[in-house]
Amino acid sequence: MSDEAPRRRGRPKVNKFQEAAKEVAAEKAAAEPVPVVETRKDMRPPMREEDPRVRAARRAAEIRNHVGSLDEGTDEFFVPPGEIPDGWTYEWKRKSVFGKEDPAHQVALARMGWEPVPASRHPSMMPDSGGYNTIERKGMILMERPEEVTQEARIAEQRRARMQVRQKEEQLNSAPSGQFGRNNKDNSLVKVKKSYEAVPIPND
Repeated sequence: MSDEAPRRRGRPKVNKFQEAAKEVAAEKAAAEPVPVVETRKDMRPPMREEDPRVRAARRAAEIRNHVGSLDEGTDEFFVPPGEIPDGWTYEWKRKSVFGKEDPAHQVALARMGWEPVPASRHPSMMPDSGGYNTIERKGMILMERPEEVTQEARIAEQRRARMQVRQKEEQLNSAPSGQFGRNNKDNSLVKVKKSYEAVPIPND
């Protein structure tokens, strides 16, 4: 028989102090903040500012386009012809007098086909802030109507004007009751000079 003592079988002995130290180290590592990796800085040089002369020339062109001729002063009712849509006409119409609106007049304009021009179509004509829906100037509002309807209305206005002239001639030629007729051998003694001119219609 061997004199060696028999070895004990089983799990190795656990050191409680070592296990506690490991747990404390793990908790400490979890509590430490994660280091932030700095991103690489942009090494590109900053963009150069636009040449002031080029910027001034561009701005001058914009002002002339919106203001019109500077020789005649600033026309706040000027609308660049190039901004009017094809097939439409723009006109300024009365909206208010001394701050008081005239709803009946607005209804009459609507019957004749006039509608307000939306400010969103020409944002440069109204302030950026305020949420304006229409374009207004000193009690006037910018309105639009199909060009063919506007031409028909102008022809009708010419017809009414000629009728008024004829009626006035008849009144001047007629004599009140008890007076001689105002004619000389069937020729009128009243002479009214009149002329007709075509209403210019812009092609732009």
